[in-house]
Amino acid sequence: TYFTNTSSRVEGIGLDAISEEARRRHDNAFAPRPDEKASPLDPGGIYQWRAKGERHLFNPATIHNLQKATRLGDYAVFKEYSRAINDQSREMFTLRGLMEFKEDESQSIPLDEVEPASEIMKRFKTGAMSYGSISKEAHESLAIAMNRIGGKSNTGEGGEDKDRFTPDPNGDSRRSAIKQVASGRFGVTSYYLVNSDELQIKIVQGAKPGEGGELPGHKVLPPIAKTRGTTPGVGLISPPPHHDIYSIEDLAELIHDLKNSNVHARINVKLVSAVGVGTIAAGVAKAKADVILVSGYDGGTGASPRSSIQHAGAPWELGVAETNQTLLLNDLRSRVVIETDGQLKTGRDVAIACLLGAEEFGFATTALVTLGCLMMRVCHKNTCPVGVATQDPVLREKFMGGPDAVVNFMQYVAEELRETMAKLGFRTINEMVGRVEKLELRKAIDHWKAKGLDYSKILHKPELGPEVGTYCKMDQDHLLDKALDNRVILRQAAPTLADGSPVEINLPIVNTDRVVGTITGAELSRRHGADGLPEDTMKLNFTGSAGQSFAAFCPQGMTLSVTGDTNDYCGKGLSGAKVIIRPHEDSPFVAHENIITGNVCFYGATKGQAYVAGVAGERFCVRNSGVHAVIEGMGDHGCEYMTGGQVICLGRTGRNFGAGMSGGIAYVLDEEGDFVNKRLNHEMVKVYPLVECDDDEITAIRTQIERHVEYTNSKRGRNILEDWDPFLEKFVKVMPEDYERVLVAMDRAKERGLEGEDAIQAAFEENVKAGH
Repeated sequence: TYFTNTSSRVEGIGLDAISEEARRRHDNAFAPRPDEKASPLDPGGIYQWRAKGERHLFNPATIHNLQKATRLGDYAVFKEYSRAINDQSREMFTLRGLMEFKEDESQSIPLDEVEPASEIMKRFKTGAMSYGSISKEAHESLAIAMNRIGGKSNTGEGGEDKDRFTPDPNGDSRRSAIKQVASGRFGVTSYYLVNSDELQIKIVQGAKPGEGGELPGHKVLPPIAKTRGTTPGVGLISPPPHHDIYSIEDLAELIHDLKNSNVHARINVKLVSAVGVGTIAAGVAKAKADVILVSGYDGGTGASPRSSIQHAGAPWELGVAETNQTLLLNDLRSRVVIETDGQLKTGRDVAIACLLGAEEFGFATTALVTLGCLMMRVCHKNTCPVGVATQDPVLREKFMGGPDAVVNFMQYVAEELRETMAKLGFRTINEMVGRVEKLELRKAIDHWKAKGLDYSKILHKPELGPEVGTYCKMDQDHLLDKALDNRVILRQAAPTLADGSPVEINLPIVNTDRVVGTITGAELSRRHGADGLPEDTMKLNFTGSAGQSFAAFCPQGMTLSVTGDTNDYCGKGLSGAKVIIRPHEDSPFVAHENIITGNVCFYGATKGQAYVAGVAGERFCVRNSGVHAVIEGMGDHGCEYMTGGQVICLGRTGRNFGAGMSGGIAYVLDEEGDFVNKRLNHEMVKVYPLVECDDDEITAIRTQIERHVEYTNSKRGRNILEDWDPFLEKFVKVMPEDYERVLVAMDRAKERGLEGEDAIQAAFEENVKAGH
């Protein structure tokens, strides 16, 4: 009657409870306060802890005990912390707090029969917190700790410095095993991808589903900008991933692309706990993800608006239960791992997550607390007093954490989990996964709002045949044997891969040949490092119609040309290669008036060159951070969220060009004179006539067009060069305001005699000081 089509997994309240809650809020707001100084308003404390405000599981007492236990290596103190967390959870903090284990002494087993903590910890991960949102020291400490225990740390979407891929002299490794490939694609290169054990696609974040994060400009210091392939001092927006993922088919393509980029890595898709997540997870499993992360609504505070932290998402308990049940009913559970995260704090939390259906577990906020985080909630201000969530060099010196504390925390959680397993009679995690019959709703609940809760949907166990697997038992078939690289290219390119000898390969191509060049490019990166090989060392010439994701992530040294056309995602994540697309010489159509390559081309490209004799579809060079491209026309949303590189467009663009563009430069030939007024998004950019720019800049653009004609035999390019002066007057230069301000500051630094990184640092400091 009142909440038509509103879904609920736990139900349990009616109009009486709704009216009671409204009455309590009203009474609290209008309570008599005869002396306002003596009786101040309730301090709240929903976001930050307050002594007389809202209660938090993480409060001064629990934080103190956790840090004391992990720093001193004292399991007894950890048990005090754990007891306090679990007792508080019983007071309606969490759904799991209202659950109890069904213990049967006759089924319990000795603790020494349970699989060791060293094996259990291999299932533990730290959350996706990027370098930039947290400090270098915090980020690397997490990586070292997880590598010591055989678990996995997650880069987040901020990229990772390649120096971390080499082990330290003492044997520790600062390399994050999980590399995240999120909507921003910051710092995603071929070399980054091959240095991973797991690649995570962030579809959403639990604490802010449907929204993106943001790193304010004052936290984008030069080292962070370098890692991300962006501009120091320019804020970075990470919007929802609508730029390249429109459907489950697009997600399946990205999963396939990433598997080609590193055939040895698992592909992880991060979903959010929400009603209906099980149906989505079934599609993701069919799309051949190896791991599905169901992220809860807790956490994520470092990059979440306050409104999101309180009013978005759902508990992981609901999402994990629904996902596990749906995958079981569709007989998909045995081919995919279920992971969960979202304020897991104790062994009890992990035990319940496992019984509901998860077999791998992520820790983020709690791991940061072990490193010294005090939950001050000032992550976005760059003023973290303990050096965890700041880039300020002075504050970073206050960082007192280290990997030892994180290792202790993970060991203690594993030991607590083993104690619960022994009581419930489970020898291994695999035996325990999805055994919801070992859970029940607490019997004595007298809270006025919680007493009507119905856990039957959470604790439902589908009736299954003995042949249905209840945990991940098999690998997905990613069909890599069908790849053109594996069938032909790797064998013919063997001399280049072995010792860098030049090679040229000519092959036909059809549109079922997807991700061509990527496996070969990954092998080149693996053998020859981040810098790849000299330009044109490996020439791959194709004739026909290339399938999706042609040349995705290909590194320096590769030149891939297609005489014909290409499909969507061409040059996605290009990492230094050169891509040439041209029509057949006898083609009857006018190239600059016809589509020759698909949508979302050169998305997230970090480096390289592109010459396309024809028109691209929508979202051309979205998230480009380094590629230099020449194109003869494009659809809507060109250069959206571009952070670097250069685009020269020799024809008409669609609408909304340059939306969110914070770096790089675009040059557009505006023959019809309506580009600036009708098709450009002015929010973040300025426009200048190219003819008013200096001669060096004009000469550089002409040189690029000459190169375009040389590579593609472009009739459009040739006509422009032959009639240069009239065409020059129709070119406009699109320059992001923030980017221009940084470049001007760098010029001033160079006038003072500063060079290289010193000039970049000076420009950054000038803009921060000016309040930009």
